[in-house]
Amino acid sequence: MSGDGRLGRGLLGTGDIVFMVMAAAAPMAVVVALMPLAFAFGNGSGVPGTYLGAVFAMLLFAAGYVRIIPFVKNAGAFYAYIAAGVGRTAGLAAAYVAALCYFALSCSTLAALAFFSEQFFAQLTGLHTPWELWAAGSILLVAFLSFHRITLAAKVLAMALIAEIVVILVLDLAIVRDVGTSGFSFRDFSPGAVFAPGFGIAAIYAFNGMIGVEGTAIYQEEARDRRVTVPRATYVSVALVGLFYVFTAWCLASSVGDSKAGAIARENPGLFIIDRASAHLGGLGSNAISLLVLTSSVAAVLALFNNSTRYLYALARDGVLPRSLAKTHPRHRSPYVAGAVLAIALFAVLGCASIARLDPLLNVSTALVGLGSVGLMTLLAVTALAIPVFFARRSIFGLATTAAPAAGGLVIAAAAFLAFRNYSALTGVDSKLINNLPYLLVAVASAGAIQARWLRAHRPDLYERIGRSRVEGDDAPANELCPDVTAPIASGQGDELIDSTHG
Repeated sequence: MSGDGRLGRGLLGTGDIVFMVMAAAAPMAVVVALMPLAFAFGNGSGVPGTYLGAVFAMLLFAAGYVRIIPFVKNAGAFYAYIAAGVGRTAGLAAAYVAALCYFALSCSTLAALAFFSEQFFAQLTGLHTPWELWAAGSILLVAFLSFHRITLAAKVLAMALIAEIVVILVLDLAIVRDVGTSGFSFRDFSPGAVFAPGFGIAAIYAFNGMIGVEGTAIYQEEARDRRVTVPRATYVSVALVGLFYVFTAWCLASSVGDSKAGAIARENPGLFIIDRASAHLGGLGSNAISLLVLTSSVAAVLALFNNSTRYLYALARDGVLPRSLAKTHPRHRSPYVAGAVLAIALFAVLGCASIARLDPLLNVSTALVGLGSVGLMTLLAVTALAIPVFFARRSIFGLATTAAPAAGGLVIAAAAFLAFRNYSALTGVDSKLINNLPYLLVAVASAGAIQARWLRAHRPDLYERIGRSRVEGDDAPANELCPDVTAPIASGQGDELIDSTHG
């Protein structure tokens, strides 16, 4: 028996959503894998200040993001907000890009997880196991958790996330204990340090570490009192993830002397964090970090997988993709058909990688992490800039509704441009094939735009539905901020604005 196409309502509180989106950001993996690269190839001692700048830009983005959430009630997030602000054609293009990016990051993280699981098991037992075995087991685990009620995934992610954050904070506090407050310098946040050579590379990694926190809106249909829960979860996620990175980067720089951080990280970026853990926590600390990198990766795959399934669900519910993808489980209320399709796709991608004898870390993970990251950074920027347009067309102007998201969007757009120009810094390889993958985003976006135009000409009923699905059963007024938000918009205006309460 299939469900009626509705997600489970009122299941997730603020804490649940925070754990979901912070898990997608994968703080342990960011600290162990990306932050050393920011030190090594970026601006060295200016890395803490660069992360602080990224947090500020994301808070500007969040100021507008939480204002538009009550008006555009859709599990598609980027898809719905860009459709509302810019138009349905851009919205559908963004939806396909977002779905691809979350899936690419799922594949990338899964491949890295399989590689490190194989290595960790060999280190413990001396036995060699194929990485494909770990990949298959991980896919089955993620599919199982995604199939069940969303609260099960939230509990699993909460446990993994708390463990990894606690271990990194223990390392941070051990560094503070060992170097003393005199070892910390506010020069790391000065313009001279932040805008030193390598700033652009550091900015790429800083914003890359923040990817995932925008996912709060994806769960608004499953949230309790979404008008309060989702905005609160958005601010909490940005603040917690961002300040965690800033404090950790400052501690790491101070542990080796901020002026030496870049040089020491360049010697061996892969062991930079493990070496700091061994120096300040001993062997037990470094082993704990090695283990928690695995649990962090599992949590990230699950969160990214859930994001992907809800994009497919939202598109199918709006009639753009096959309707079967919008089916939800009658008991768990999960989009289980979309989840099954994505699980099969994960098996197919990693199966092809195995047949081609590709290395899961150096080939698969490297190729896909940059694709997903650049795409989501671009969508963040476009969404941030679409929000002021949405409110300006309704003659609503203000710091939170127009100025803040516009400013944040411009900063994020600059970071996305830097990421595109310096794409090889994200992938870490010289392969022309891998480093040209961002053009796939252009192709996917073009396909979405072409489909939208075709629907507008031949299926106007489906075209009108793009981005317009509402939260079922939510009949309360959207918000006093925009009293005319439910008023129909006159036709004949090209890509009309979305009437967000249309069913």
